[in-house]
Amino acid sequence: MEKVGNYFLSLKQKMPIPITISPNIQSGEPVFTNTRVPLKNLFDYLKAGHSLNDFLEDFPSVTKEQAIQVLSHFENLLKFQSSEYV
Repeated sequence: MEKVGNYFLSLKQKMPIPITISPNIQSGEPVFTNTRVPLKNLFDYLKAGHSLNDFLEDFPSVTKEQAIQVLSHFENLLKFQSSEYV
């Protein structure tokens, strides 16, 4: 597990992830930093076949950079976890 901890630390050092989790914002649901927009909304949009631009138009408080950073973060997590099984 220490390897996982180091992985998260190195990821955070390379690219700050714009996620805020606070009991005072949306009852603790993860949101994009400096917004009240839950991360789940981005994934719901993409899952429903909408584009990233559609999401950004409907949630203008989220920047394109924030959305891409979040997507990249979760993509890297998937790559890391799948490499454990190779």
